[in-house]
Amino acid sequence: MCDTGYALAVHLRMAAPTLLYQTYSQAWADHYTIKGFMLFDPVVRWGLTNTGRVMWDSLTGEDPEGVIAAANSFGLTHGWTYAVGPVNSRTIGGLTRSTRAHSLEEVAEIEGIVNGIHDLTTHFDDFPKKVQDKLRHL
Repeated sequence: MCDTGYALAVHLRMAAPTLLYQTYSQAWADHYTIKGFMLFDPVVRWGLTNTGRVMWDSLTGEDPEGVIAAANSFGLTHGWTYAVGPVNSRTIGGLTRSTRAHSLEEVAEIEGIVNGIHDLTTHFDDFPKKVQDKLRHL
């Protein structure tokens, strides 16, 4: 459903995710890292301070560094973010699609998947080490 990629930071604790899945292009990942966009990304900032969903284009006024415009130039269009969980263990997903915005049904399905991952990994530190390692390398 996210043909141009997604990022899912699961249970952010102390500014680091317990699990991180990212399927954006390597070119975008490299550009994002080189530019230090994590420090300025309005999508990340929104997810750390809110729960629910937000469309990326509604955050362009809060994006003086041009992170969203840069993402669009790398083909990450029709982006939106979904955040769930308490501030000390938040899960944040950034989701994109090339041809059109996700339908309400697709949004509900994706939110259900993210909620399920968030709920199933709440006690990740209690999982056997082999399970933790496998989940980190999916």
